[in-house]
Amino acid sequence: MDLNERALKLHADHRGKIEIALKTKISNMEELSLAYTPGVAEPCRVIAKDPDAVFKYTNRGNFVAIVTDGTAILGLGDLGPVGGYPVMEGKAALFKAFADVDAIPICLNTTDVDEIVQTIINISPTFGGINLEDIASPRCFEIERRLIEALDIPVFHDDQHGTAVIVLAALINALKLTGKKLSEVTIVLNGVGAAGSAVAQLLLASGATKMRLVGPYGIYVPNHPENNPMQEELVQIVNPEGQTTGTLTDALKGADVFIGVSRGNLVTAEMVAGMNEKSIVFAMANPTPEIYPDEAKKGGAYVVGTGRSDFPNQINNVLVFPGIFRGALDVRAKRFTQEMKIAAAYAIASVIPEEELTPENIIADVFHPEVASKVAAAVAAEAQRSGNVH
Repeated sequence: MDLNERALKLHADHRGKIEIALKTKISNMEELSLAYTPGVAEPCRVIAKDPDAVFKYTNRGNFVAIVTDGTAILGLGDLGPVGGYPVMEGKAALFKAFADVDAIPICLNTTDVDEIVQTIINISPTFGGINLEDIASPRCFEIERRLIEALDIPVFHDDQHGTAVIVLAALINALKLTGKKLSEVTIVLNGVGAAGSAVAQLLLASGATKMRLVGPYGIYVPNHPENNPMQEELVQIVNPEGQTTGTLTDALKGADVFIGVSRGNLVTAEMVAGMNEKSIVFAMANPTPEIYPDEAKKGGAYVVGTGRSDFPNQINNVLVFPGIFRGALDVRAKRFTQEMKIAAAYAIASVIPEEELTPENIIADVFHPEVASKVAAAVAAEAQRSGNVH
């Protein structure tokens, strides 16, 4: 059987990938009376008087909703809420496997922003955090913004911020190898959708100063009719006068870093050859990267990363979301801040000792046993330091 056939068999054999398990036994009348009626009445009364006690007497503090409308499922596009269900189950499985966070798919049969926001607000008393997943841009920006304003539990759009954190982590280590500084390098970011915009924001917050944003019409300039509000906001920061123009080829000339979150086969070895010495290329389109590693190396790239597991330096947000939620839940953080995301990135980067860094080893394997715990500790510490906790 090929991979697709084996995947179908696995899903069919188990009827999905997750289940509900009990923390306590219910095998006799005494255990039943403690777990349910009449014993359950007492924690209900306590929680009614002190709503915060729900985090002590229930699983709410370890429970995350994975919410989608099914409009941007992986690289497959708009499959609808049912079509996206296996992915949400997969995310729930990864939460549990890597950070012991309980998560459940919430697949919404609506693409209306108001309905999505209100639905999540209405179910939020059940959960300790909200993970938005595979919601198309630019709608995802407004949904996340409104939920952050309305809720006192952390909200995280993984397609945006998980990607941003892992890119920053990989770049931290790649820059160590090249001897360059984030504040000095010129970064070309191709694809300014949900992921790309979050990558740009986090890199700017981390000290990047020179950035060229590129999309379908070339280098982004202010007041272009194709810019959405998020793109316009970023362009006003990185290219406010519209002085930098041209194609992706033009953008790469004299650049130090290429970050692709767009589509495959957009970059050639000749284009990479126009970059500065010891260039860094993160070609993360999946399954076909913007340029394959061998071609990038042919063009002179020093460090190359992709989103694929069959090449060195897989830039995978599985390294991010389990640990970042674990840390936020552990201290009951109110929201995710840029500082918490930056702390997560540095924690991931630190997993590989500097003496072990090589151009083919800048980011930890997804199964590295220290990643989630280090991320959780760093995120929790930053939340507490800033007072961003209940």
